[in-house]
Amino acid sequence: MEVVTERQQAYALLIEYTKGRNLIRHCLAVEAALRAYALKYGEDEQFWGAVGLIHDFDYEQHPGPDEHPQVGARILRERGWPEPAVRAVLSHSDTTGVPRESRLEKALYAVDELSGFITAVALVRPSRSLDDLKAKSVKKKMKDKRFAAAVSREELRRGAEELGEDFSAHVDFVIAAMGAIGPELGFERLD
Repeated sequence: MEVVTERQQAYALLIEYTKGRNLIRHCLAVEAALRAYALKYGEDEQFWGAVGLIHDFDYEQHPGPDEHPQVGARILRERGWPEPAVRAVLSHSDTTGVPRESRLEKALYAVDELSGFITAVALVRPSRSLDDLKAKSVKKKMKDKRFAAAVSREELRRGAEELGEDFSAHVDFVIAAMGAIGPELGFERLD
């Protein structure tokens, strides 16, 4: 009998509800960043990674702020996911009113929007790679209000602050975590 891992269960849930390649890649990026932070903090890498995979699984089908991530939380509870995972999913959106209390909840919030912004920055660079991307370039793009205008710069900074990380170091940390799976995210390797 095959043992189903936490990651397999999380990935199966993600692809059951999500068909868009970009959203799947976003969830993979968040997974990578959360796994890296779990290792840094001595936390459960498998569990943190699974939460990263499923944090937006309901978004494609339920994108409204009155639905996401509340619908996802209900589905997670129905499927027996542990409450710390459900709370993390709920707390990653400011619209739910669920405060971020645990380190996992704070880490998910800190890496979610940032991973998307990092992706956007990398895609407009000549190399289209994460390998040569640094926090300095990300911070420079943050100053351009027209670039990825829907991303709140305040939320990016607040995430690092709530997590207790220096912003520049946090950005470089997330870039490195994403870079470790760059090809899976659609980025080329520089040789």
